Amino acid sequence: MEDLVTAPTPLDKRWLTEAVRLREEHAGPLEDQEANRRARQQGGDLAARIETRALWLAERDGLAEALRHWKQGARLALLAMMMLAVVSGAGLGLAALGDGQRPVNVFWALGSLLGLNLLMLIGWAGGLLFAGEQGATLGRLWLWLSERFARDAKAAHLAPALVVLLQRKRLNRWLLGALVHGLWLLAMMAAVVMLLALLATRRYGFVWETTLLAAEPFITLTHILGALPSLLGFAVPDEAMIRASGATLPALDIARQAWASWLLGEVLVYGLLPRLLLALLCLWRWRQGRNRLQLDVSLPGYAHLREALMPSSERLGVQDAAPELLPEFHAGHLDASASGAVLVGLELDDQRPWPPALPAGVSDAGLLDSRESRNKLLEQLSRFPPARLAIACDPRRSPDRGSLALLAELARNAGATRIWLLPALTGQTLDRARLSDWHEALDRLGLPYADSAPLNWLEQGHD
Repeated sequence: MEDLVTAPTPLDKRWLTEAVRLREEHAGPLEDQEANRRARQQGGDLAARIETRALWLAERDGLAEALRHWKQGARLALLAMMMLAVVSGAGLGLAALGDGQRPVNVFWALGSLLGLNLLMLIGWAGGLLFAGEQGATLGRLWLWLSERFARDAKAAHLAPALVVLLQRKRLNRWLLGALVHGLWLLAMMAAVVMLLALLATRRYGFVWETTLLAAEPFITLTHILGALPSLLGFAVPDEAMIRASGATLPALDIARQAWASWLLGEVLVYGLLPRLLLALLCLWRWRQGRNRLQLDVSLPGYAHLREALMPSSERLGVQDAAPELLPEFHAGHLDASASGAVLVGLELDDQRPWPPALPAGVSDAGLLDSRESRNKLLEQLSRFPPARLAIACDPRRSPDRGSLALLAELARNAGATRIWLLPALTGQTLDRARLSDWHEALDRLGLPYADSAPLNWLEQGHD
């Protein structure tokens, strides 16, 4: 759990992404320019970029730390519920047999051990078939306890985000089912352990009592209920033992042992075994569904991020097959009416101060970090083409086809163009292989480039 920052699980990533979406829906959009740039730099499809953006925002705003606290609280809540299940199961076993001073009515004991368990099991099965959600009460209790134990105000959106995320694939039923059956399994195991401890240390007699019924229904019911446990080696009292138990307290140890074995078999087969099988089934379905869990990028909270995270010039490089040749450019094709000088930055992060101090006569066109800003500059250049255009690029980013196509299009609207490959910031180093990729791509485009600021060239037309 503590390595969530370095190695978040796929569920953690989608969970935090949903929490960020809910937070923005309730409190408004977050300041996300740097997060968007990091997501664009990371690349991938829209879902991957949305996830990258959300994880960065969650780490910055403390939501990732809140998730770690919430998961700690969830484990504590689960531990508390498990302890309660164990104590309850042991209490059932103790209440069913008593202190040994009085004979044990076998059917009352069986009813107290399995009655509530079977009723809840039938209710769960009915909910699975008709209602669609099961274990809601225990689930709400677990979520409530998790929040109380977490004690983190920033975790307010985590529980709703988990519920919304799981409901899309209807995984709530399997997660809550595993919780419910797991707790009942613990309770039944505790009951069996208590029964074994009491039967091993005390001397119990077993009877059945009735005022209205004859012995035959009890004999038949005992044999029917004991059929499945008998396949596992548990004893079933014969007819003589059953009749004797209805008349008086049997004195034979063999009868005591037969009833004790029958009672243990009933609890194991009809109480513990179904819960074990259902817990394994729910856990298997939960893990299968969890691995297929994906973000729904059609939601309004995600759809509006498309333009910011996948600008049109970048989507060209993802959607289309790679061309055999990069776009060609030949400088000097504009007429002599071009005048002035323009400096523009292409997708630069906040760590780099911008713009630099510019000489007189050089215009700052700002930063191109969205589709709107690119279209606006292209429209302006098409109407008032500059004589000289310098484009500052961050060589830490890969020269993808979308960026190169944009550079070529900008250059076709200027008399002369030069690419400024910005130096590394203090404490950073440039990837030589990536810088070489930039040089090769710009050479193929026919665009000159420089590692130093081309301010003299912009002002005077020469270095």
